[in-house]
Amino acid sequence: MAELTLDGITKVFVEDDGNEIVAVDDVNVDIADGEFLVLVGPSGCGKSTTLRMIAGLETVTEGELRLGGDLMNHKQPADRDIAMVFQSYALYPHMTVAENMSFGLEESTDMPDDEIQQKVTEAAEMMGIGDLLDRKPRELSGGQQQRVALGRAIVRDPSVFLMDEPLSNLDAKLRAKMRTELQRIQEDLGVSTVYVTHDQTEAMTMGDRIAILDDGILQQVGTPLECYHEPNNEFVADFIGEPSMNFFDVEVQGNRLEAEKFSYPVSQETLDAVGDATELTLGIRPEDIEIRSDVEGDHDFETVVDVVEPTGDENNLYLTFDPEAANPDTFIVTIGGMQRVEAGQPVVAHIPEEAIHLFDANTGEALKNRSLENVEALGQPV
Repeated sequence: MAELTLDGITKVFVEDDGNEIVAVDDVNVDIADGEFLVLVGPSGCGKSTTLRMIAGLETVTEGELRLGGDLMNHKQPADRDIAMVFQSYALYPHMTVAENMSFGLEESTDMPDDEIQQKVTEAAEMMGIGDLLDRKPRELSGGQQQRVALGRAIVRDPSVFLMDEPLSNLDAKLRAKMRTELQRIQEDLGVSTVYVTHDQTEAMTMGDRIAILDDGILQQVGTPLECYHEPNNEFVADFIGEPSMNFFDVEVQGNRLEAEKFSYPVSQETLDAVGDATELTLGIRPEDIEIRSDVEGDHDFETVVDVVEPTGDENNLYLTFDPEAANPDTFIVTIGGMQRVEAGQPVVAHIPEEAIHLFDANTGEALKNRSLENVEALGQPV
């Protein structure tokens, strides 16, 4: 086990016509020994390319990749002490579970057969597939096949696990169960893990830290709560969280933020935070907006419910300032599932100043965030 360092890692692909495509651009991340880091972002953001460079399946165009202080740039995949789990299970169909799990050790080490068998048995018991060792992959469910693929990586006893969307082929219920199992196994083994996903729910629930990529550029590295409550920019704020953060274009006029449909007074502390910027984007999480029956203060706004989206434990309300429009602009509010609200019902939306985020409308940079300290002081769940 060892620390993994990505120092200015860049990957450039050259097309047949000589055109260069920068897939990963100057990524810097230090992954501590035993840490679970999740690389997350939309399709095509460079997360899988980054993982493949760590594995040695893609060359590094610029920068340095180090494992335990040793430069890995030009080492072959087999010499990197890394085990990878793919999106596809990649099991040999003609081999049993035990043979699939032992194959890598038999081909790459001089380990005695009895020691290999012991490692396979121990890993299989850990994965809950100890009674499946004599079966072929076609006799297994998707979840069982994924456990075999994970077990095959575990027996290698590597310094680093690399996982490329390993749960995406599973149904939603099994995926949730496997998320929990993966966390438990990783904690038990204490092996540094880099996990790639496009699913921000997986990122938030699994990672010690998450690294968010967009268009090959690293946007933020932090704990899930840091990225959720204190995003570096509007992209991170929009990508992390389900439902996504609401955004409103506003302009600073005196001590108010003027939007198309509302005027929002702010404190001097908020004005100091935004500095000289005048064109802003106001962000607010759906769960931070309160629903009231009457206007009680300057941060209360009359709206109408356009659509109600029940999820059981919660209701997502799509509210609008302009109910007469054919296709009204809406924003989302999350309330408890036992609260009954009907489409077409007028409600008052309270947007508390301590919960708003403000971004520079031109650069997307965060100028004011709801801090984790404020969340705790207000008694909100974190």
